[in-house]
Amino acid sequence: MQATQTSGGILELMTLLLLVALVVGIERMLALSRMQSQCDGWVAELKKHKEVDAAVLQPRLNQNPTSPAAHVVAVALAHDLGDTLDHFSNLLEEAVMGQAPRVDRGLWVLDTIVTLAPLLGLLGTIVGMFNTFQALSNPGGATQQVTGGVGVALLSTAAGLFIAVLGLVAFNALNQRVRLIIHQLERIKLMLVNRMVAHYR
Repeated sequence: MQATQTSGGILELMTLLLLVALVVGIERMLALSRMQSQCDGWVAELKKHKEVDAAVLQPRLNQNPTSPAAHVVAVALAHDLGDTLDHFSNLLEEAVMGQAPRVDRGLWVLDTIVTLAPLLGLLGTIVGMFNTFQALSNPGGATQQVTGGVGVALLSTAAGLFIAVLGLVAFNALNQRVRLIIHQLERIKLMLVNRMVAHYR
């Protein structure tokens, strides 16, 4: 309690950063796990067929029309078969790129926290040491004031490093999951082109 009172609000702010990192990390992990599962389901479904058309794709699309993979498949279903195959492939690529911001949404928050937490820890260290020197310069300064300043400095440094390490691990894990999902969307795009090419012959 004494440390938080003498930190100038820095330790409270770092606590808030930790809570934000946990909330964003958990929410993104659940959302990305769901997206990856949906992409895996589409890949498994497309593998079952040498050729696909609306009769094959529409029933599964109706089950979950809002997933990133479903948006790519919806473009394939809405495409005019009288158009060229190259244009069809380009439209699917555009759909994949259109889902990228949705897939990596919120990761900038963790990236910011990873950078900000050590800097706040350093600021807290400076505040703590300032309080310590101020207590030492006072002839009547209590030992508690001196140790309190040192405690704030050490606690701020430790808290900043802990939050940064935790955020970095979460950010890298989520970033890897994002790359896998984008790869799966690209794979779905190619599978659709390969299985709908018969409609262009």
